[in-house]
Amino acid sequence: MMNNTIYPLLGITAYSGTGKTTLLKKVIPLLREQHLRVGMIKHTHHDMDVDKPGKDSYELRKAGALQTLVASQQRWALMTETPENTPLDLYYLARRFDHQSLDLILVEGFKHEPIPKIALFRQALARPLEQLIDPYVVAVASDQILETELPQLDINNPQQVADYIISWCKKSGFNAIKKTNSIS
Repeated sequence: MMNNTIYPLLGITAYSGTGKTTLLKKVIPLLREQHLRVGMIKHTHHDMDVDKPGKDSYELRKAGALQTLVASQQRWALMTETPENTPLDLYYLARRFDHQSLDLILVEGFKHEPIPKIALFRQALARPLEQLIDPYVVAVASDQILETELPQLDINNPQQVADYIISWCKKSGFNAIKKTNSIS
């Protein structure tokens, strides 16, 4: 593995409209059922804001705070302003996670990063499979049988994808599956 986190990063890469988020919304609960503690990094090309205008935290951040942490009993969020034109560093972002509470970080987007990835492919999008495949793709999930030597998964079978992720973690030497009966 080419990063310096203590748990694996596994990318989910695909063309826009393939159903990355839709699949992940089904796969993550299946991983959780197997006691895998999953983190998620999602790249977006859109301007985004997790705070709302009019809220104190939003107003304080807009007043110039470079980092704002909002906390409640249920969750907390740290918002950090990034200077314009600063490239995103996936490994920096991954190190922001709590290493003690995760077993795996799934990464949606960051398709050019040198991390293991599952490529999602749908024939209906009429885009070439070859542009999704790089040396870091470990499997392909598709709605059809493809001509590839990579392991093939059914994109419409979230359980099969979850099972592959669990076996990939084990095969890669990550002790990701917890032996406890409860999920942290």
